[in-house]
Amino acid sequence: MMLSQTEENYLKAIYSLAYANSNNISTTLISEAVKTKASSVTDMIQKLADKDLVHYKKYQGVSLTKIGQKIAVEIVRKHRLWEVFLLNKLHYNWDEVHELAEQLEHIKSDTLTDKLEAFLEFPTHDPHGDPIPDKEGNIEHHNNTMLSSVETGKSCVVIGLKDSSDPFLKFLDKLQIQLGNTLKVISKEPFDNSMLVETATTSISISNQISKNIFIKKL
Repeated sequence: MMLSQTEENYLKAIYSLAYANSNNISTTLISEAVKTKASSVTDMIQKLADKDLVHYKKYQGVSLTKIGQKIAVEIVRKHRLWEVFLLNKLHYNWDEVHELAEQLEHIKSDTLTDKLEAFLEFPTHDPHGDPIPDKEGNIEHHNNTMLSSVETGKSCVVIGLKDSSDPFLKFLDKLQIQLGNTLKVISKEPFDNSMLVETATTSISISNQISKNIFIKKL
């Protein structure tokens, strides 16, 4: 099935929103995700429904059909593989790769995607810690354990980010926090849930807003 880039972007947006919300997705949420007006969203959703890519009933929200889900996962796979390539092979910063991968994800070549994956030695996660679907579409999501849940005196490893926006990535760069870093919680402030954490080189204060956006694995 030949789809436009816009149609593919809608499918990917619905997929991401469904993962975050676990319910039928409102056109308002989709409008915010794709940054366009609600009337345009409704028109596009109807086109996707006519192609049997989404289920849609007015006032009941939107969900992906099986084929819509399959296409969305394929796009996500390509996007995250390109991010790995741009970071690891072309040495872009992790806050630069998303926008470029947004363009590259629309290349319609399964052979290229498979060769890219093999060239990268079958990575399991992108530069932001998001899992990369395999060729069959299997994907292992984070278990939603956040830095904010780590008790005082305990250590953890950074494995992903809930917020992968450019401003947040640049802020983490300033804090020198990256994927794979081991953090130890030295103290927590009851008033605002901020925390003092120890890295390999220094101690830094982290707000609750930051700690709620960092996925970790407890040690």
